[in-house]
Amino acid sequence: MKLLSKLIIFVILVLNACAKNDKEISLIKEINQEDEMIQAYKEGVKALEENDTFFATKKFLEAELLFPQSDWASKSSLMASYAYYIEGNYFEAIYNLERFLKTYPKDTRLDYVYYLMGLSYYENIEGEKKDLKPLLEAKKKFIFVIENYPNTDFALDSKFKIGLINDILASKEMYLGRHYIKKEKWIAAINRFKTILNDYDTTIYTEEAIHRLVEIHYKIGLEGEAKKYASLLGYNYLSSEWYGKTYNIFNKEYEVDKIKSEKKSLKEKFKKLF
Repeated sequence: MKLLSKLIIFVILVLNACAKNDKEISLIKEINQEDEMIQAYKEGVKALEENDTFFATKKFLEAELLFPQSDWASKSSLMASYAYYIEGNYFEAIYNLERFLKTYPKDTRLDYVYYLMGLSYYENIEGEKKDLKPLLEAKKKFIFVIENYPNTDFALDSKFKIGLINDILASKEMYLGRHYIKKEKWIAAINRFKTILNDYDTTIYTEEAIHRLVEIHYKIGLEGEAKKYASLLGYNYLSSEWYGKTYNIFNKEYEVDKIKSEKKSLKEKFKKLF
């Protein structure tokens, strides 16, 4: 029994010693991982400062993988997305940001994540004749930032970006509307110009859209409708060149009615005409 007791005590001592050594090895390994992670992150920052975005992205992703349980992991992932964005690799930036949202859903920098995602979509602007799907995605992200993080600088710039996006979307409608006029597809053209009035009434294309509606309705014999739109144009843009062109449509015989109403949005003013 004494021999057995001694053997048990010996085994316990050996196990305790092994456990202690394992903890020390684990601690050393963890410290080394953290040091490696910090070093990789610093190399990424340095590369970014030197405009070597490809190497910067590689080091930031490496830093995230080296110590994923660290608070620096999410920061490294976000910096990788930023490096992708600076590089012009918007697809990878968006992909990495979407991964970020799944991996770090409670991160305190989500406002920037959605904003950077919006910017990445926004940079895919191709012009009025190209696919505008990226712009619509950008607009959704910017709206999300405005609604969920209204008191941030990101929200302020998101509002500005939405204004630019609306100008582009309105230009698309205007381009199609003019195209339908050439093809004498009057209903299709009318619908495009009405979309500008309904959805993009703060853009630079509003005046022309109203004039085109006057022009088309007059041409197809709906003079009453033409006069309503002419009144709307006169009320809001009396001194514009488009009002002058609208005035000439009626051979200078039609005098735009004065519309007396409170200062409201263009949509509300338009509704008062019907």
